[in-house]
Amino acid sequence: MAWIVLIFAGLLETAWAGTLKLATARPSVWLIGLAALCIISSLVALYWSMARLPLGVAYPVWTGVGAVGSVCVSVILLHQRIGPMGILGLILLLVGMVLLAMDSPH
Repeated sequence: MAWIVLIFAGLLETAWAGTLKLATARPSVWLIGLAALCIISSLVALYWSMARLPLGVAYPVWTGVGAVGSVCVSVILLHQRIGPMGILGLILLLVGMVLLAMDSPH
C-alpha cells in the first residue's frame, strides 16, 4: 500500500507542476489554488509513505515520478520537443527508481 500511495504522491507532484505551468500562461486564482491543493496532498501522501518506507527510497522515487511525469505532460500536452538524450535521461531515471525499489526491504 505504501508504494501505491508513494506513486500517487509523485503523480500529484506532476499535477501541481503542470497546473503551475498553465497558470503562467493564464493567471488564475483557481489554477493556483488547485496547484496548492495538489502540493499539500502530495506532501501528505509522501509523509504517509515515508512512515513505511526508507527515506533513501521514498524521496528519490517521489521526485523521480514527479520528474518523469512532468516531462511526459510537457511533451504530450504542451508539445515540448524531446530528443534522444532526453529520452535516455528518462529511461535512466526510471531504471534508477526501479533499482532503488528492488533494494528496499519493504
